[in-house]
This record gives sequence, structure tokens and C-alpha cells, in this order.
Amino acid sequence: MAQPPILSWEGLGLQQGGRWLFGAPETGGLDLHIAPRDRLALIGRNGAGKTTLFRLIDNRIEADRGLRKVKPGTRIVVLEQDPDLSGFDTLMNWALAGEHAPEQHAVEAIAGQLGIDMSRGVEGASGGERRRAAIARAMAQEPDLLLMDEPTNHLDLAAIEWLEGWLERYKGAFIVISHDRTFLKRLTRATLWLDRGALRRKEVGFGGYEAWEEQVYAEEARAAEKLDAKLKIEAHWLERGVTARRKRNQGRLEKLWQMRAQRASMIAGAGTAKLKLATEEDFKSKSVIVAENVTKAYGDRTIIKPFSLRIQRGDRIGIVGANGAGKTTLLKMLTGELAPDSGTVEIAKTLTGVMIDQQRRLMAPDKTVRQVLAEGGDWIDVRGVRKHVQGYLKEFLFDPGFVDTKVGILSGGEKSRLLLAREFAKASNLLVLDEPTNDLDLETLDLLQEVIADYEGTVLIVSHDRDFLDRTVTLTLGLDGSGRVDVVAGGYEDWVAKRRAPVERKQRSEKAAAPAPTPPPSAPKATKLSFRDQRDYDLLPSRIEELDAAIARGEQMLSDPELFTRDPQKFTNLTKGLVNARAEKDAAEERWLELAEMVEG
Repeated sequence: MAQPPILSWEGLGLQQGGRWLFGAPETGGLDLHIAPRDRLALIGRNGAGKTTLFRLIDNRIEADRGLRKVKPGTRIVVLEQDPDLSGFDTLMNWALAGEHAPEQHAVEAIAGQLGIDMSRGVEGASGGERRRAAIARAMAQEPDLLLMDEPTNHLDLAAIEWLEGWLERYKGAFIVISHDRTFLKRLTRATLWLDRGALRRKEVGFGGYEAWEEQVYAEEARAAEKLDAKLKIEAHWLERGVTARRKRNQGRLEKLWQMRAQRASMIAGAGTAKLKLATEEDFKSKSVIVAENVTKAYGDRTIIKPFSLRIQRGDRIGIVGANGAGKTTLLKMLTGELAPDSGTVEIAKTLTGVMIDQQRRLMAPDKTVRQVLAEGGDWIDVRGVRKHVQGYLKEFLFDPGFVDTKVGILSGGEKSRLLLAREFAKASNLLVLDEPTNDLDLETLDLLQEVIADYEGTVLIVSHDRDFLDRTVTLTLGLDGSGRVDVVAGGYEDWVAKRRAPVERKQRSEKAAAPAPTPPPSAPKATKLSFRDQRDYDLLPSRIEELDAAIARGEQMLSDPELFTRDPQKFTNLTKGLVNARAEKDAAEERWLELAEMVEG
């Protein structure tokens, strides 16, 4: 039986700038119902109103119409994208301020797990430290409903994985806005889609969102056939645009897998795969950066142990690792900005680079888009090809009418797209991107992947976005903090698999060699369970594992963009199956926790 919502909005409508942002009266307004254990992804283009909807849920702004209901005692906490820390001297003082301030020991406990010193001054705190402090503050408040706006921004891989683990154990409800596809796929069980002023809900996690999106646009296109020509053209554009993007993505991924396979043969160990002499000479002639036995240390700490690599023209190199592992140091050595302590780095004289870093310099707000791109003119040189500035804007998802818009009124995502458009226009054969996915929406991420795939030069990417790396790079340089650099053909998941393999082999070997264990004496239980309770206590963990595996399989199948078109009945059955599996898993977890508390007294 479904539980009553802890929060709901009925007939919600909000005007912004003289127009209805969403929930116009003729639509009847938005309806939103949040259950106690909901795990919701909130999806929508930049400017659709996602962050504004969070403010309405949290009652920080008033709606123009609609009724908001909240279950008494419900604590709503917002993890903001850019929290205001002004007026506080330390991170801890900021964390303990406010109406529902958490206890200091609770903040310290979570901060310790995240590796953040809350006594650090606000002024000197980095983006990553501020983000960790905000997470510690939010979690320590023990919310019933957690609203997260880009929670993985500025976090390294270890912190992201910790956050995922915490949210998997979290007993409340959450809604998350994020560009991190891996994060969304692992944690969400239903999707809210804010699109053109309407809010849709589907009981499927983000893994099935893209197929659902394509299904909706296809249905709209069929319905538009009965409407006037303008609506028909618009719906056709939506359907073809989404479908074409899916097909381009599939084509790029197939090409990427071929490039990875080719690159894997080039970095295979001696005696494993030897290249023919002609191929080897060709390989060397195409090399643009050659690092031979480079090392780097700061004081007594070795950052980079002896490391060698040949980077070819056209390579897409991803650099991953925890904060402080040496990613930026390695990047600077490969680009010649920093000299190694020993070894050599040779860079082709013809190499000219463009750097897009995570500290994106703010473009003058009083300048127009035309001035930023074309110095006020109508034409722009895009890597040697002359293009009309309005046509070029289309390539970066802008309406051509934006050409005379002031930069200051653009959204954060629009500013990011404008910066990318400006930088990608420059003639270069080396592109360096430092955390390029921060603050980008999913559409802009797709665009960035497309532009990188079409870029004819070499690309170096430092990123914590696992899905982005898996879709983009041919080689991954993985730093584990010990100074060793793993060179792996493939993306983030390929690096993880390489690190996991020796551990799994060792475990299998130890298991095979170990004698059969003696069963331990049964420990006395604080509460004697009934036969039925004991059976559930013993069997539920394996059932939960089975359900986890079934959910993962279902989400994987739903991620196929062609599934609905090919077999709509299977799509429907899978969607219903996922809803049932998640409901059963929630009930099983609740039941097992109750029994565990009885056992532990």
C-alpha cells in the first residue's frame, strides 16, 4: 500500500519576468507528490526552473497559484549549488548557524568521513572544501526530505563514492539535480522531468530517462500531425533532434571503442603484442608528447613515480584520481608548464593548445554575445573556417536571436556554452580541459562530447565525471595517490576494473588455499525471534541482493534508446517490473532493519 506523501504541491504556478515559468492557468498547474522514501532525479534544460522549483518546495519563495501541503514535523534541507558563506569566519561557524542548526558533534563526525577540517577559514576554502562542508551541514540536520543541487560539483571520486554510499543508506526522501549520469543512474528510482512549463513523473530511474524522453517526443510528433503546420514542424524538430542525437551518440561510442581497441594494442606489455616495424615508426611519427621516466616530488612526498607515455595526435587522454593525488601536476608536466625532477618531456613544436579550466574567467557582463564571439561583427573564424556568428550559435544550442543579448543576463549553463563556443573557435591542435563538466546541464554535456569527438587534435581532460570519461577518452591515466600512474586503454570503468583485478585474483587464491572454516558458536540474541522472523532475518539479505541485481539489469535494458521503438510492450513490462522490484526492495530493507534491531536488543 502506497504511503501518503510528506509534501505535495497541487496546481502550482509561477510567473517570472511577466510570463509563466511553469504551471500556466490553462495547463491546470503543476502537481507534485513526494513520498517518504522517494529517490527522484529532477531533469530539465537550463532555464526550465529546476532550482526555482526547489525554492518553492522549501517555501523560500511564494508561488502565484497552487496549494502546498507538508506533513507536520517534516524537515526539509537544501544542499545548494553555491551556498552563501559570507559573514562567517570558519566553515564550522557557518554550518552551525540557522534556524535548524545541527549539533557540532554530528557535523564533525560527517566532516571527518569526508576529510574536511571544519575549522578552516571561509575565505581560504577551496570549492571542494566548501562543497564538503555543505554536505556535512546538510547530512547532520537529519532531513526527511533532502534537495540536492549539483551535489557532486567540486568533489573528487572518493568523496562522490562516499556520498553515494550515504544516500543508499539514507532513510528519507531526496530530489537531485545533477549532470553526473553515473550518480543519477546508481541512486534514483523515479524521474521528474520539467519540460516547457510542464512537470512529468515516471517511475523509472535516470537509467530509463532517455528512452522515456524519446517516447514522449515521438508521441507528441504523432499528435501534432492533426494540428497546424507550425506545431507539426516544431514537434517534428523535437523528435528528430532527440533521435538524431541518440544516433550520433551511438556512432561516436562505436568509433570510440574502435579507437580504444587500437590504442590497447599499442600499450600492451612487451611480449604481449608487438607492432610491425612500419606501424611502430608510424606510431612514433604521430607522437605529439613523449614523456620518458618522468618523476616529481614535493619535499618527502613522491607525487609521480617514474612514468613514461607517448601521446599521439588525436588521442583523448583522461586523468583521474582523488584530490591531491597529482592530477594537475601530471597535466602541467605533460603540457610543459612544469618541469619534472627527472626524466624528459618532449613536445612537438607544432603543438598549440587551448586551455579551458575549472576557474572559468567571468566574461564581461556588459558585453554582448556577438562581441564575445566575433568582436562585434557578423563573422567568426572557427579553426580556419569562416562562419556567420548566428549560424555558429546554433551549433552550441543557442537561438540565433541571442546574438545581441548581454552576457550578464545569461544563465550559468548558457555562459558555459558561450565560453565553449569561443574557445573551440580558436585554431589549435591540443585541447586541455580541467573539470569541464562542472555547472553544465545534460544537453550541454552531450554537446561537449560531440565537439570533442569531432576535434581533430589531441585532448587532455582532468575530470571526476565518470560517465563523461567513459563516453569520451581513449586512454585513462589513473593516479591512486601512491605516485604510480596506471595507463589504461578506455575510460574510468576500465581503470576501476584494472585496479580491482589483482585484488579479486588474490581473494580467489586465498579462498582456494584456506581450510574450511569452523562454524562459530552461535551468539546469544537479545530477543528470541519467532520461526517466521528468524527465517526472514536469515533470508532477506540474499533476497535484497537478488533485487539489486534485477534492478540493475532492468535499468541497463531500459537505457537502450531503441527499446521503446523496437518493442514497446517490453519497455512497459520492464518499467512495471522495476517499480515492483524497488517497492519490494524498500519493504525488504525496512523489514530486515526492524529484525536487526530486535536481534541487537
